[in-house]
This record gives sequence, C-alpha cells and structure tokens, in this order.
Amino acid sequence: MDGTLLNSNHQVSDHFFELFHKLNDRGIQFVAASGRQYHSMASKLRQIKDDIIFIAENGAIIREREKELSSTPLAPDLVGRLVRIIRDIDNVGIMLCGKSTSYFDPSSSQFLEDLVEYYSKYEVVEHFDLVEEEIVKIAVYHGVSSELYLYPTVQSYAEDVLVKVSGRHWMDINHVNAHKGNALKKVMNALGVNANEVLVFGDYYNDLEMLGLVDHSFAMANAHPKVKEMANFETASNDAFGVEKVLEKLFQ
Repeated sequence: MDGTLLNSNHQVSDHFFELFHKLNDRGIQFVAASGRQYHSMASKLRQIKDDIIFIAENGAIIREREKELSSTPLAPDLVGRLVRIIRDIDNVGIMLCGKSTSYFDPSSSQFLEDLVEYYSKYEVVEHFDLVEEEIVKIAVYHGVSSELYLYPTVQSYAEDVLVKVSGRHWMDINHVNAHKGNALKKVMNALGVNANEVLVFGDYYNDLEMLGLVDHSFAMANAHPKVKEMANFETASNDAFGVEKVLEKLFQ
C-alpha cells in the first residue's frame, strides 16, 4: 500500500474508491497487500474493508471480513534472539507484531510518532519478554537508513528468517515462508485465477516475490531500482495516481 496505493501523505484517493466499485461490480477481486498491520490497513480502507482480502504483515497474515485465512508466525526463541541483536544497533525502534495487536517497549518511544502511522493498534510493554502472543513479524525502524544500517547486521540470519528492507527507514523480519508472493499465491489458488489474470503493483523489496508471480506486474515510478528490474511494466508514481491510471486503462 505505501508507495503504491497510498500517496506521500498516507492517503487513498477518492478516485480509487470510485474505480474499486467498478471492479467490484465486474466481479474483480481487490487484494490489499502490505507490510502494515491489518488494523492499519483496514483503517485506511474502511469504506471497502468488508469487500476485499487483506495480505498483512508482508504476507504473514491473510484476512477476509475479520476472518483469519492464514498466518505464519515466527518461532518464539528466534524472536528473542533477534531482538537482542537489533538492540545493539544505534538509532533503532523495534515493534513486535502479533495477530491481534503490536508491541513496543519504552526504548522505542522516541520513534512512536513514526511507528503509529503503520501500527494503529499497539501496546506499550515494559519488556518484550512479557509478550505472550504469537509474533508474526519484527518491524525495525532506523532513523537514517534501514538498508545501510540494519540489513547488513541482520542478513546473516537469512537462513532462519526472511529479512526485507520495506522502506527507507523500515526493515521487516518474517518467517522464511511469510512473504507477499506466497500469500498472493494462496489467494489466487483459492479464487482459481492464473498468473495472466492478476495485476500487481509494487515499489520496494518486500514486493519482489509478488511481482514475480504474475504477468501484469507494475513498478511505480517512485519504486526502488530493483523493483523496476523485476516488474514487466511501469506506471506513474503514487503521488501521480499510478495505480488509478492502470485501472482506468483496464476499464477502457
């Protein structure tokens, strides 16, 4: 959603909602896929949330009408080990993402304003060891650059987890099988649609598997260069209504 459907002010355009109703009238399923928390996604799309499928937390959760269709949590011992490693990096905020809510501790409070845009439902805990809920993702915020200062440290655990730079300041850690590509494949199988019947839009590393899954893959003009290499097509930026422009052509 961020960098694609949402503009730089984290808003969905009114025109998209008009186009969505045209999609819905034609029996075309819309799937929102994001690294965001489900509750944050549902808030942004509250007008249509009962008519769409959500792929949240980078594919770790799939939901439709509040019903969980799939979840892929991280092993608890791995969560604890990774948190200890990340804490040694300067200028970071850590969020543990559960199915029902997300958690951060006081050491991340300086980043709260940036965190709550993406995690609208959260709790503050004195220590992450107090969290009993299954964790589906570790989200890490860096004040300067996640790609430069977070990824090099955590990538050594790539055999145990899936580490994705999901934005300029964000890095996400998921189960190795939890990514948008796997989640979208599950949805496609359930709906009985093929790779040439799906449009996918993306802008960052956590979209790569999803873009590689279909024929009609679109990189936003504002996308990371690696995303543009993966996608088969390019559209305008998120601030220039790139998604809406493609949907308009679809109806034409």
